[in-house]
Amino acid sequence: MRPSPLMVSSEIGRLRSVLLHRPGKEVENLTPDLMDRLLFDDIPYLEIARQEHDAFAKILTDRGVEVLYLEDLAAEALEDREVRGRFVEDFLAEGHIPGEGTKAALRELFLGLPVREMVDRMMAGVRRTEVPQGRSRSLADRLDTDNPFAVDPLPNLYFTRDPFATIGTGITLNHMRTETRNRETLFAQYIFRHHPRFRDCTIPLWFDRHETTSLEGGDELILSPEALAIGISQRTDAASVEMLARRIFQDGQTFQTVLAFNIPKKRAFMHLDTVFTMVDRDKFTIHPEIEGPLQVFSLTRRGQDVHIEEEHATLEDVLKRTLGLDRVTLIRCAGSDPVDAPREQWNDGSNTLAIAPGEVVVYSRNYVTNRILQENGITTHVMPSSELSRGRGGPRCMSMPLVRDAV
Repeated sequence: MRPSPLMVSSEIGRLRSVLLHRPGKEVENLTPDLMDRLLFDDIPYLEIARQEHDAFAKILTDRGVEVLYLEDLAAEALEDREVRGRFVEDFLAEGHIPGEGTKAALRELFLGLPVREMVDRMMAGVRRTEVPQGRSRSLADRLDTDNPFAVDPLPNLYFTRDPFATIGTGITLNHMRTETRNRETLFAQYIFRHHPRFRDCTIPLWFDRHETTSLEGGDELILSPEALAIGISQRTDAASVEMLARRIFQDGQTFQTVLAFNIPKKRAFMHLDTVFTMVDRDKFTIHPEIEGPLQVFSLTRRGQDVHIEEEHATLEDVLKRTLGLDRVTLIRCAGSDPVDAPREQWNDGSNTLAIAPGEVVVYSRNYVTNRILQENGITTHVMPSSELSRGRGGPRCMSMPLVRDAV
């Protein structure tokens, strides 16, 4: 077996390789009636969203980052006909399609397509009008339904941060909070098992998608080669954080501490990275609303066990001690202004993607926070954001680093 091709030991090491997903027809398959179930507050305009996403990718490639696309890796992982057949069965099983006739028609549809077109159709969702007719139809097939889709679209896919996360040389293959997003992790499972880039490699699995508690990548931050920060949030359970800590401590990796951030369970604070990101060795963005109610626990390696202790110091002091720093700067979203801060927080003003120490990608619409970042010595690469931001996720949410340099 080859060694793992993955290595991410910080949030800020120079970014070398990253996974994105260019928004596709799944975004156009959102309807007002489906938005709540599919976790959207609005419907992005696909043409402009793609232009914005292409601008994001160009920022990265212009700075030497290898940009890989989820849809490409998935298609390449499914080139083998037998593997593709297993994937289709797993995909249909997790789609909870009630009618056997519909399921059989979809199986025939998917397997009759070229592999890349099959992947795109699965991601986009299949409208009932697109399902081939003529097969025997069960009672379940004949029931009236308000859902226009035989298979729901996966519009959250452009937030590649969440279905799996790179930590050290391994990954967490996540069990997502909601059914609609848990289906996304199936693509990552097949990529890491069957893609030529990964299949013959030793890649530790810190968490599996079949666990019974949830963990999402937006809650997983790598502060240093010795310390992680994990959010206990609307989408990630405390039990998952402890499970991850136990596994990663036992594997011989360099991580010695996990800081568990218990953040408010509300839509605006969906994941830890929507309220807190690392932008330099000693600088962090933060949404001021979490500072009061924030509860932090430290999980540390103690022989073969995990020691858990609640932290009663300020967040600055906890970060200084954990990272061995003399000082820490918390850059508050929109400078804590009572109007600007919640508006820019809603549009992910605290959600930045570091591509090197002190160098980040940000949304153009968060101009107040961006100015404050610049005043604190941070280089900002500003990307357009009118449509992508409607999905409630920023540059960090839209990217999964696979390789970073050490810092």
